[in-house]
Amino acid sequence: MHTLDKARLERDRQANVTAALAEDLGTGDITAQLVPLQSRAQAHITAKENAVVCGTAWVEAVFKRLDPSVTLDWRVSDGDRVAPDERLCQLTGPARALLSGERSALNFLQTLSATATRSRRYADMVKHTSVKLLDTRKTLPGLRLAQKYAVTCGGCHSHRMGLYDAFLIKENHIAACGGIASAVDMARRLAPGKPVEVEVENLDELQQALEAQADMVMLDNFDTDALCTAVRIVEGRCALEASGGITHASLPRIAETGVDYISIGTLTKDLEAIDLSMRLSL
Repeated sequence: MHTLDKARLERDRQANVTAALAEDLGTGDITAQLVPLQSRAQAHITAKENAVVCGTAWVEAVFKRLDPSVTLDWRVSDGDRVAPDERLCQLTGPARALLSGERSALNFLQTLSATATRSRRYADMVKHTSVKLLDTRKTLPGLRLAQKYAVTCGGCHSHRMGLYDAFLIKENHIAACGGIASAVDMARRLAPGKPVEVEVENLDELQQALEAQADMVMLDNFDTDALCTAVRIVEGRCALEASGGITHASLPRIAETGVDYISIGTLTKDLEAIDLSMRLSL
């Protein structure tokens, strides 16, 4: 599992906000200019459905970038559950800044809360087991670190960040390297100390990965009987990750097989934004 770097998260957050405001404001918010420059206002962000909140720092960054005098009074923190009609935050500041930042701020809050909400729902389904649920690289472009942070706010765990921080040796890598043993050996020599995971499609390949002393084996599209067999074969000699074709319905059964991890792309890729609103009063 990957530990999120707080300094990098902050750098990415600022880059996220820069990109979001650039695409939304362009040469300037012409509609906000209808409001007198000196007008001040208050606004409230309210949840319209049950959710797990995530993205408060992105909201802060949006409004502070537009006008440092904007104040935000949060009634919730990232990871908190909220109910319909619950107020999340009160904002006070120049009306133009509040109006111009509304969409970008809500886009971040809705998307990251959706990620955290789904992650919490899945984590709750397997809390009677010891399995850890992992995210994948199937993230929204430009929001990988943000979404991986949201996954942790929902009670799941972050897998590798990208193609650079751990080996995941898959079918095509194995074919190109001449076999599992050769691929693992080459990985050890290329980057000593980096985790080495091998994806396998059957029990014979699992045995090869064990003999090659892989740190972790991904069991790709194994049914529950095969997963149980794999757990018995391995006996703790390496970590086991179930992956592929995992649904809301099948998740508890897979968790109960005794695998160490389950990776689920839907935590970050199949999202429906949380319904939030921001209402302003002068």
